[in-house]
Amino acid sequence: IFLGWVAFATVNVIFKDRIIAAKDNRYQQMQSAYENRVADLQTSYDDLNGALVSAEDRFKSSADELQAKQNTIMHLLGHQGAAPTVTIDPQAAGGDGDDDIRNGENDGASDSVDDAPQVAAHPAGGNSEISISPRPVEPQPRTAKPTRASFLDLGVVGRITGVLFGDRKPQPTRVALHHPALRVLAEQTDRINRISATETKFLVEAESQVSSRVNGIESVLRRAGVNPDSLEQRAAASQAVGGPLVPMQNTRIVGIADQMFQTAYRNAASEIAQLNGLLSAMKHVPLTTPVHGSQFERTSGFGARVDPFTRRFAFHPGIDFAGPWGASVAVTAPGVVDWAGARGGYGNMVEVDHGFGIKTRYGHLSSILVSVGTRVAKGSIVGRLGSTGRSTGPHVHYEIWYDDVVRNPSKFIEAGRYVQ
Repeated sequence: IFLGWVAFATVNVIFKDRIIAAKDNRYQQMQSAYENRVADLQTSYDDLNGALVSAEDRFKSSADELQAKQNTIMHLLGHQGAAPTVTIDPQAAGGDGDDDIRNGENDGASDSVDDAPQVAAHPAGGNSEISISPRPVEPQPRTAKPTRASFLDLGVVGRITGVLFGDRKPQPTRVALHHPALRVLAEQTDRINRISATETKFLVEAESQVSSRVNGIESVLRRAGVNPDSLEQRAAASQAVGGPLVPMQNTRIVGIADQMFQTAYRNAASEIAQLNGLLSAMKHVPLTTPVHGSQFERTSGFGARVDPFTRRFAFHPGIDFAGPWGASVAVTAPGVVDWAGARGGYGNMVEVDHGFGIKTRYGHLSSILVSVGTRVAKGSIVGRLGSTGRSTGPHVHYEIWYDDVVRNPSKFIEAGRYVQ
């Protein structure tokens, strides 16, 4: 026992330092591994938190851009949408009618389009509406209301409410594969981006539809012998507007980074502006007859005819509509009366200035119900049918003047058959 104790004490004294050193070494290794583990956890937390913040930022940016696109489209189409903020990018740099007479001579041929595209359009924020069909429109009761077409058939607003629902598969990142919250954010961001891309397609489709409507209106105006470009320029010049010239391609919408949407918006805005200008000008073009009903008959047309008094060929500058004495004679487009009284062979005549160089005359009236300077709307009664002046019976003599040239009213009436 003594020898055993001596041996143990001797070994313990000799190897004590080594035993203590081994224990310290194991403790330090354990402490280092723990600290490394804690550091790894902190790094993973920071990475995850950063990825989450970044994903939230991308989601918010995509959602804000989608909302900006929706508001831009709604405002563009005249609905209750916030006006887009537009900045300037510093780095972006007709034919007359066949029978129209000027001083007794033919004034040239007119452009005619037989197949006008179907059009149903209304200016943004306005109440007026013009529908154009490829075939003559059947007569409708005066109380009938035309069908309204809307550019918002695709449910622009409704799509916003469905952003957070659906089953589209996202394009996840490596971090998103390991965390449910990041996968959800990535999925919703991807869904918003997909919806956002459809808004650009919607604007392109809207531009195409508006362009077809513009072409349809221009075709109707050409049928009547009116140059649509000239009419549009006069309509623009008649308004008190101005400002510096800034090309559309030099502008961009704040809050929208999608360049394709920017381009589509500029194109659609230009087409809609042209459509609104044409619609505004077209309201002043007389495209109907001054009398309506089966009791009226067209008794004389525009051009050469045998004069009822001299029995010789003479030029007739209008169209005669015979009917019952005292029947109402209505103005065919809005304007201002610039003549109301007796005028030579016209007898009692009313002349209305519709603007843009267009005037209409209503002759042989038995009585006049308006005075000079009166502003009249389309369909307003200006007089009663009669037989005053150089006339053989009760009828109204109807003339159309454009740029001080008498035009064939038949062309305007025929063009009006394509307009509802």
